[in-house]
Amino acid sequence: MVHSLAMAYRRTERVIERFNARREAIVEAARKLAAEGGMDAVQVVPVAERASIAAGTVYRYFPSKQDLVKALAEGFAERELAAIRGAANAAPGPLSALAAAIVTFAARCQRQRRLTWAVLSEPVDRELDALRTAGRVAVAREFESRIASAVAASHLPQQDAALAAAAVIGSLLEALVGPLAPPASDEAKTREAVQAATLTTLRGLGVVDARARGLVVQAAWPKTEAA
Repeated sequence: MVHSLAMAYRRTERVIERFNARREAIVEAARKLAAEGGMDAVQVVPVAERASIAAGTVYRYFPSKQDLVKALAEGFAERELAAIRGAANAAPGPLSALAAAIVTFAARCQRQRRLTWAVLSEPVDRELDALRTAGRVAVAREFESRIASAVAASHLPQQDAALAAAAVIGSLLEALVGPLAPPASDEAKTREAVQAATLTTLRGLGVVDARARGLVVQAAWPKTEAA
C-alpha cells in the first residue's frame, strides 16, 4: 500500500513538472516574440510555432492572449525585481543600494530594449495595458523602498518617495528604451548611456554631483544573461 502511494506521488510530481515546464516554454516563446516584434507579435499561433507545439496546446495553458500577456508581464517583473534586489542587497549602504538598483534596472532595460518597451511602455489596447500595470507597480515600489531608506538615512533630502520612484522609472525608460533613446551598438555604448542616465537620476533625487559620480563609478555592472 505504501509502495503504491509512493508511486502515485511520484507520478503526480512528474505530471506537475511537465505541466510547469510546458507552461514556462510557452511563456518563453512569447517573451522571445515580444523581444523581436513587440506585443503585436505575441499571438497564439506564432507562440505555438516558436514553442514547437500545437496552437490548441497553448490554449490549454492560456485560454486567451490576455492570459498569456499577463504571464509574460509577471515573469518579466519577477526577473527584473530579482536582479534589482540582488544588486541593491549586495551594496554597502542605502544610497549605494539605490545607485546599484538604478544601474541594474537601467542596464537590463537597455540590453533588452525591445522587450522592455513591449512589456512596460508600448501603446496597446486598454485591456492589455491593465494586465501590464502590476509589473510597473512592483518595480516602482522597489525603487520607492530604496529611496525611502536613503531619505531615512539622511543621504537624500526629504521627498515623496512614491512620486520620486515613478519619476525614476519614467526617466530611465524614456532615456534608454523609448523612441527618443539613442542607439546602443555595443556593451561600451550601453554602459555609457546607462551611467549618464543614472548620474542624471541621482542628481534629480538630490545627490550632489561629486557624490553622484562616485556612486555611478562604484556601482557593480550587471552580468549579461544568456538569451
